[in-house]
Amino acid sequence: MDRESGLALYNKVAVQTASVVIGSYSTSFGLASRLLDPGTRLQIECIYALVRLADEIVDGVAAAADLPPAEVARVLDALEADTLQALRTGYSVNLVVHAFALTARSTGITEELTVPFFRSMRADLLRAEHTAESFDDYVYGSAEVIGLMCLLCFLQGTEVSEDRAKRLREGAQRLGAAFQKVNFLRDLAADFDELGRSYFPGISVASFSEADKHRLLDDIDADLLVSGAAIAELPPSARAAVALAQELFSELSRRLRATPASELRSTRIRVPNPVKLRIAAEVLLTHRVRRPALRRTKAGRQP
Repeated sequence: MDRESGLALYNKVAVQTASVVIGSYSTSFGLASRLLDPGTRLQIECIYALVRLADEIVDGVAAAADLPPAEVARVLDALEADTLQALRTGYSVNLVVHAFALTARSTGITEELTVPFFRSMRADLLRAEHTAESFDDYVYGSAEVIGLMCLLCFLQGTEVSEDRAKRLREGAQRLGAAFQKVNFLRDLAADFDELGRSYFPGISVASFSEADKHRLLDDIDADLLVSGAAIAELPPSARAAVALAQELFSELSRRLRATPASELRSTRIRVPNPVKLRIAAEVLLTHRVRRPALRRTKAGRQP
């Protein structure tokens, strides 16, 4: 095998690895991503596979493997250093990082977005509670930059005016922020009891009230209002997938609002699979997308 063929095979295996990672960890992720064209879907999977890898270092297998806190921090630092090097060189021995770098280098994702992401991941190792300022910074790095990365994939090869690009960037950031805040709200008790974290500034899990719940959901719905308005400005190939993600989290927001605050301290709210499929069918009809095979899936990290 010559060098060029060897690199092509390595690239292919790296992308396949990223697909396996995100497909194994988040079954619901595929519902919206299947509405993207195959090339864009693979790019989004490469982004989310790296996100999952970092998340597992902070919250998952690193701790389960009994790594001490200092070692967990070292592993996270090493992953960031590997990612930055791969962005510069286009190569990593870590297949997930290599796949991310392939997507990043072809779409324009730079360390301007990866550095805030790793800063937020590192905050989970250093901070148990947040101020308003640190919360905004955390949400930007952990969620809004992911929305901006996905937007760069959606816009690849598409020329847009600066005004339109600005509206799309705000929409991507607000949608990412809404996703993160919804997950914080429905994982309120688990984050506190299992991880010792309280993300929302000024919110006490022990005394979480209806007023607290509605205030947080008002903020989430404001994000969703802005992100929803930007969907029409996306390239047609991305609209249905983003609209489905938007509607799934909007439905989850409605269910959280209808759930008593006392129950949110002990129950993780989900969108049932039949409801997900109904919402998907409605989005497909609205956006006139050829209907893909929609299978029932187990609930994952997504709605």
